[in-house]
Amino acid sequence: MVRISDARMSGTHYGTCILHVSPEAAVGGPLALVRSGDTIELDVAARRLHLDVGDDELAQRRAAWQAPADPYARGFVRLYRDHVTQAHEGCDFDFLQGTAATAEPVIY
Repeated sequence: MVRISDARMSGTHYGTCILHVSPEAAVGGPLALVRSGDTIELDVAARRLHLDVGDDELAQRRAAWQAPADPYARGFVRLYRDHVTQAHEGCDFDFLQGTAATAEPVIY
């Protein structure tokens, strides 16, 4: 079995695992369109992951997709949801990201 996730895991799986699918399903990423019974093709050597669903069906799913309800009006979960970037952007707080290059540390 292959596990495909947009979450983070630490020692909770055995076998093949694909993590950090990005953007995550909660914001309409690719996993949000997957339905039970869909075929997903994985070719590790070619670094290819393909959802075997037609373009028309995917367009219908995308049009019907709605973001999940957000029950967190405040607190860390709200801060995380609103300000932590997606995996392909570094999973960092957006307000901590700079625009200038950071010099390498000098070790004495």
